Amino acid sequence: MNVMTTTKLRYEIIKEKIGARVLNTKEELLSGALSAEINDLLEARGVLVFKQLHFTEDEQIVFTNQLGGNATEIGVDGGAIFSISLDAGEHHRSVIEYLKGSLFWHVDGTMNPVPVRGSILTSKVLPTWGGNTEFANCYAAYDDLSQEVKDKIDHLRVVHAMWVSQLYHTPEPSMEQLLDWQSKGTQELPLVWTHRNGRKSLVLGNTARNVVGQDFEESARTLHGLREHATSEPYHYAHEWEVGDSVMWDNTGTLHRAMPYDPDCGRLLKRTILLGEEEFS
Repeated sequence: MNVMTTTKLRYEIIKEKIGARVLNTKEELLSGALSAEINDLLEARGVLVFKQLHFTEDEQIVFTNQLGGNATEIGVDGGAIFSISLDAGEHHRSVIEYLKGSLFWHVDGTMNPVPVRGSILTSKVLPTWGGNTEFANCYAAYDDLSQEVKDKIDHLRVVHAMWVSQLYHTPEPSMEQLLDWQSKGTQELPLVWTHRNGRKSLVLGNTARNVVGQDFEESARTLHGLREHATSEPYHYAHEWEVGDSVMWDNTGTLHRAMPYDPDCGRLLKRTILLGEEEFS
């Protein structure tokens, strides 16, 4: 008699408003049998933590592709995996400048019509201090706003610009730097993203330049106030890395940032992405 066994997704909730820790083995995850459930859980929880899997680069690529990635198109250098590192041996100076923006709350791909759906990071080298990665659930943060606030912001549009994000870490750039950053353009996005499934999330972060139709002071109050709300305790999770950990997040409904760390320490994470499926709308 043949006995059929079915692998089930096992996880525990990290916090009420954000995060889940997946408990399956690496072999179960790489089988592909759990891909649909993992994608559903990611959408529901925003951030998924996989402790001590110790993915090799090839294993991370396989896992990513099973979930809807395309590891042949990952990374600004065209490689299968992108290195998250401030080490000059890993990247050109311009890429390191770009990565410094990751120290501030952001969404990946606000300059693109279709942002990536999510990302997976695997820790390879720990920093000497700092370097936790923080996440904030912008679905839950929107849901918990009062109806009065929702009515005020649901129709608003925001101009996003890559050069604005770079001013967070380099407030007095050279003209050459500024022109390079500004060459990446701007994009007008909704402040509240109404997704195809009907859910709504806040689109915030360090690329947000101004709210269309509001003066400078009012725009700043709108953006900073909503960011303060979205990144507050109920919606916030900070991951303290151990070598071998992998963390995945839903880029369409969360903010994330790295905490400060020694830029010369060799901290290294490997990133793969889940391809975008939905335009900002």
